[in-house]
Amino acid sequence: QVQLVESGGGLVQAGGSLRLSCAASGNILSINVMGWYRQGPGKQRELVATISTRGSTNYADSVKGRFTISRENAKNAVYLQMSSLKPDDTAVYYCQARAVTTTRLYAYDYWGQGTQVTVSS
Repeated sequence: QVQLVESGGGLVQAGGSLRLSCAASGNILSINVMGWYRQGPGKQRELVATISTRGSTNYADSVKGRFTISRENAKNAVYLQMSSLKPDDTAVYYCQARAVTTTRLYAYDYWGQGTQVTVSS
């Protein structure tokens, strides 16, 4: 099993910044893609950003130029630096890791419990 623990959410005013962190632990053999997703009030979960082991990134159009995803492979950690936040960014943010473990020898998507980000206007 893989446990993902997020931190760094909170309440911020529009235009402000937050940094989310996520660390994966467990019987991990390898992690391929790591990413952040979010689910706003009354909305479906959507992709925010992903990053491969080699550092290739992918962003939702709505966050390009404002959010930056990064990772530390040695720590099985992924980060999301969010700047110029808008009220529309208000959501629960979920960490995701596509990992191979000793008990599941194929890539499988694991999810964190989520961290709330609230942006006030």
